[in-house]
Amino acid sequence: MSAPPAEGLVQQWESEQTRLRQQVLDHDTEDWQKSPVFSGLERVGGVDLSFIKGDDTRACAQLVVLSYPDLKLLYEDSRMVTLTAPYVAGFLAFRETPFLLEALQRLQQKQPRLQPQVVFVDGNGLFHHREFGLACHLGVLSGLPCVGVAKNLLQVQGVFKSEEHQSQIAALQKGGDSFPLTSASGKVLGKALRSSDKSFKPVYVSVGHRISLDAAVRLTLSCCRYRVPEPIRQLLGSGCLSGCSVCGIWLLSLLRQR
Repeated sequence: MSAPPAEGLVQQWESEQTRLRQQVLDHDTEDWQKSPVFSGLERVGGVDLSFIKGDDTRACAQLVVLSYPDLKLLYEDSRMVTLTAPYVAGFLAFRETPFLLEALQRLQQKQPRLQPQVVFVDGNGLFHHREFGLACHLGVLSGLPCVGVAKNLLQVQGVFKSEEHQSQIAALQKGGDSFPLTSASGKVLGKALRSSDKSFKPVYVSVGHRISLDAAVRLTLSCCRYRVPEPIRQLLGSGCLSGCSVCGIWLLSLLRQR
């Protein structure tokens, strides 16, 4: 088990989150976001850092870019990385963002015409302890519109896995139904979305950067063939996950859990 981080490091991270949080734009900034059918959107990206089970330092940093609206694979990048920053709840982005940014930068250098117009992040955005999750962090530093889509509920700011929450999930009758994730102060931080008629478990959508919550939810739904939007779901089959023996073991373990 790694040693706990120094108090000074956590304070530094809190200060950095506060500074960057002021740069988040939680409204639509592109014309395609305001279109009912996202006219003008041609490329959607997905990023994730997938850990080896039992190893909290080695991971596979992944990026895919898909065409929109047909969701065909245009580009993929996977690289094994070694994380040096300690894990601290609420500060995940300080461990993961540098490697995801590097993947986007490699794409810009190799095939700039395939740069995504929006990036789906396997994690949270404004639905976070300090309203600055991984999707916000990556969005601000990359300058790209980002959407956070989490598979599990982060219990923060008065949002819990309560009986009321379970009742709200049960009331989602079909794909596209949603309900707001409202903090104790009354602020809507995201939405729980039933993303497919075939999936009873919702995903949790929140703004990362340069997009409104309404557009983020609509876009997530439009990119879902199953429960998880394709730019994230297709990461499971990309790059070193299928070509590396270490990642192959991890992938089999993950698939058994799904």
